[in-house]
Amino acid sequence: MQKQKQQEVIMCFCSAINTDNTERNTRHCFSIQKFWILSFFFNNQMTALLDSSPAHFFNYPNFSSSTNTSISFSASPQLPEGAGADRSRDRRKVVRIAWEKLVRWSRSWRKKNNTTDVLQRTNKVAVLGGGSFGTAMAAHVANRKSELEVHMLLRDSFVCQSINENHCNCKYFPQHKLPDNVIATTDPKSALLGADYCLHAVPVQSFNNLMQFSSSFLEGIAEFVDPGLPFISLSKGLELNTLRMMSQIIPQALNNPRQPFIALSGPSFALELMNKLPTAMVVASKDKKLADAAQQLLASSHLRISTSSDVTGVEIAGALKNVLAIAAGIVEGMNLGNNSMAALVAQGCSEIRWLATKVFYLLFALQ
Repeated sequence: MQKQKQQEVIMCFCSAINTDNTERNTRHCFSIQKFWILSFFFNNQMTALLDSSPAHFFNYPNFSSSTNTSISFSASPQLPEGAGADRSRDRRKVVRIAWEKLVRWSRSWRKKNNTTDVLQRTNKVAVLGGGSFGTAMAAHVANRKSELEVHMLLRDSFVCQSINENHCNCKYFPQHKLPDNVIATTDPKSALLGADYCLHAVPVQSFNNLMQFSSSFLEGIAEFVDPGLPFISLSKGLELNTLRMMSQIIPQALNNPRQPFIALSGPSFALELMNKLPTAMVVASKDKKLADAAQQLLASSHLRISTSSDVTGVEIAGALKNVLAIAAGIVEGMNLGNNSMAALVAQGCSEIRWLATKVFYLLFALQ
């Protein structure tokens, strides 16, 4: 009997917590705010009721299938003198046991979903490429934790020496001091060995001879890449000859179809990121846990990171928005004003949305 009462009280707690939260409940994810507020209220109410006159006893809540869950109590017939105190003590014990179990569950839930857990576990991050955006992201990640080692893999030995000795990228950011935990190297083995994450900031193709730059670069370092190393791609665009996206280039160049992949995209200038101005980007991965981990690694007080499962959509939109960005630069250079800029952005976003819709229906028809 006591076990049955205990289960009913626990059901009452869970029913109150998960009201109007059906979708998240299917993923076994409760709202922690609702948990603390409602459980605190329920505990106080139960204590007050159970400590009241022993001549009155209360039935357990009657659960309804309606959306608004209500907790109601009704008086039951009086029992012989002395039995009321025992019933009251038993019910208080049931509530106390249920409360202790929920508190333990809450602590376990918070421990598993600690937003700083990924950053605490991360000891080394590799950054491929020493351009403007790669340098800005390396500095950003290094500022997240002073004990974190950020190794930049570069081709230019002069820039490498500048970063290690003067803590600045003399080619792109000569006036910005990089964190002391940013280390530059030209050796792919030392850069990738023991890395927890890899930021890929190598251009998709070289603009000098239009060669497939990312693909050839990755093929040259494939032997040093761990098969389980997550790649966060900062590169935007498509290969000109093959029209491949980075989500296709990286696994094929590394000869590992299961290489963990995350796409990072969004309106972001490297200089503004270096100056810690407010910026918003999105990370996309087919693996939700991987996207959440990248979000926890990169998000900060001035960089907002959203998550998505649409890797193809994020990559295609990231490539198409470059066309819009070039046009925006022309508008600004010709001093055409804010009206022209607003019209360009509105029309450009509309055309990207239209193209994405047409491509979706085309792919759906081909299937």
